[in-house]
Amino acid sequence: MNKTIKSILIITITILSKNGHCQSTEIPQQRTLIWNTESTLANKVYQSFASKKINFDKLSERGNTPRILLAKLLLKQDIEAVNNAIQQMKVRGVTGSHWALNPKGDYDFTLMPLTTILFLFDNQPDLLYPKTKEHLINTLLTEEGGKYRRATPRTLGLVADTENHILMTEGSRYLKNRWQMLHGDLSPTYDNVANGMENKILAYLNHMKTNGLYEYNSIPYIGYTIAALLNLEAFASEKVSTEARNVLDYMNWTYAMGAYKLKHYPPMRRRYEKAKIQELTTDYQSVFVKAWLSYAPIEPFNTDISNAEVHALVGSCMPYRPADKVVEVIFNKGSGYFIKLGHGKKSCPEIFTAGKHFLLSAGGANQGKHSLVIARPTMLFLNDKADKLPETFHLTGRGNDFMKWNNTGVYKNFACASGKVFVPEGFKPVIKRNSWAVYEGNNNVKIAVYAAEDIGLMLVFEDTKAEELLANLEKFNPNDEQLKTQFQFPDGQIINYDVNTPQNKWVIQSVDGKSVDRDFHKWELINYESRIFK
Repeated sequence: MNKTIKSILIITITILSKNGHCQSTEIPQQRTLIWNTESTLANKVYQSFASKKINFDKLSERGNTPRILLAKLLLKQDIEAVNNAIQQMKVRGVTGSHWALNPKGDYDFTLMPLTTILFLFDNQPDLLYPKTKEHLINTLLTEEGGKYRRATPRTLGLVADTENHILMTEGSRYLKNRWQMLHGDLSPTYDNVANGMENKILAYLNHMKTNGLYEYNSIPYIGYTIAALLNLEAFASEKVSTEARNVLDYMNWTYAMGAYKLKHYPPMRRRYEKAKIQELTTDYQSVFVKAWLSYAPIEPFNTDISNAEVHALVGSCMPYRPADKVVEVIFNKGSGYFIKLGHGKKSCPEIFTAGKHFLLSAGGANQGKHSLVIARPTMLFLNDKADKLPETFHLTGRGNDFMKWNNTGVYKNFACASGKVFVPEGFKPVIKRNSWAVYEGNNNVKIAVYAAEDIGLMLVFEDTKAEELLANLEKFNPNDEQLKTQFQFPDGQIINYDVNTPQNKWVIQSVDGKSVDRDFHKWELINYESRIFK
C-alpha cells in the first residue's frame, strides 16, 4: 500500500477566524479502503492518449504532447519513439502567467508533466533512457535552485501569480532540486532546506490549507492546481508530501460536502466565459475524483469525463487516493447537514444543505468585475440521472446577468432568490394551489415551490405527504406579502431574508429572530451548523 493510504483519523486545521481567535476544523484523513490496482476508466484514458501520434514537428509547442508521452510510457508502448521525442524537445518559453510583457509564458504547463514523467519512470531505464533523463534534467526542466517566485513575471514583484502557476513552477523547481540531491549532487543550489525552498513550499501549502484557494472551483485552472499538488504529494520530502496531501484532503472534503453523487455546480472563480457551462458532472475536480474512484471498491457510478481526459490521466496514474469519509459523503449524505465555506475578501462563499436524498447548492454572488467570481443558479440535486442545468430544479437572480445576482439565499432545506424558479421538463406538480406547487422526486422527496413577482422560494422535505405539506405551508405562511421577507416551516422555525440584499452580504437575515452573521467575507473556512462526523 502506498504512503497515502494510511490510517489517520483526521487532520485538525487551525483557522484564524474573523474575531482573531483560532478554531479547529476537522478534515477526515482515515484511509482503510483497499483500493483496486486496476481501473477500467484509467486504462481507457491511457489507451486514448497512447493511441495518438507524436507530432515531431510540434514537440515544443504547448499542448498535450507530454501527456501522450506519459500515456505511452504507462502502457509501455512506442518506447523508442517516446524517448526520441523527449530528446528532441526544446524549451519553448518561460514559466509564469502569459501576458503582454511575458509573451513566452506558460512553460510551466509543460514543465509539470515532464516532472511527473521523470519521477514516475526514474528507476526504469528500459522505459526512460539515461540519455532522455539527462536531457530532461539539463535542458527541459528549467527551474532550479532557491529563486522561489510568487509574483507574475515582469510585474516588479507587485502582482501575485495565480495558484496554478505558482504550484506548477515552484513545485517543479523544488522537485528538480530534490532529484539532483537524491542522485548525488549535494551542492547548496539543490539543497531545498539550505536554499529555503522547503520552508517556502511548506508555507505556501499551509496558506492554502488554512485560507482556502483563490482559484476555487476554477475551470480550467483547478485541474492544474490539483496536478501540481499530486506531484508534491507523490515525490516530495515527507514534510512537503504530507502538507500537499493535507491541501488535497481539504479540497476533496469540501468537494464532497458540495457534491451529490458527483453532481457539482458551485460558484467558481476566473474565466467569465465559463459561466455558460451547463454540465453538472464534468467540472475538473469531479474528473479527478472519478479517476480516483475508478479504483475504489464501490458501486458503479457516472464515469463521464467529457473533454477533461487530460486530468483523468494524471489523477489515475498518481498514488493519491481520497479519505474514506470523502468517498462516503459524495454518495451518502447520512441524516443531512448545513455547511458554509468562506473564501475571504472580494469573494463569495459556498453554502450547502443536504438531506438523505438531496443537496441544495447556493449559487453565490459576483463581487465586482475584478473579483472574477462567477455566480451560478442555486441548484437542487436529486437522486436521478440529471447531468445538465435544464434537467434540475434551480433558482436564479433577477434577469439574465449573473454579475448582478445574489444567489446566497440558502439555509437548511430552504432557498430563496429574487428571480425565477425553474422546474425541469417532465415534472408535474402533485398538488398546486395559488402561488404554491409541490413536486415529487425519487425517494419520496417533496419539492415545494413558491413563485411570485421578484421572488422565488424552493423548499425540500423528505418522508411527507404532498397534500399535508401544502396545507401546512399555507397555514403557517398565509400572507403573500410576508413571504417576500419571511418563511415559517411547519415545525415552527422562522427564516427572515432579503432577496434584494447587496452582493456583499448573505441573503439570510435571521433564524427564529436571532440575527445571523451576514458578512461572508469574514466567514471561517469551514463552518458546520449540523455535524456530519459521527
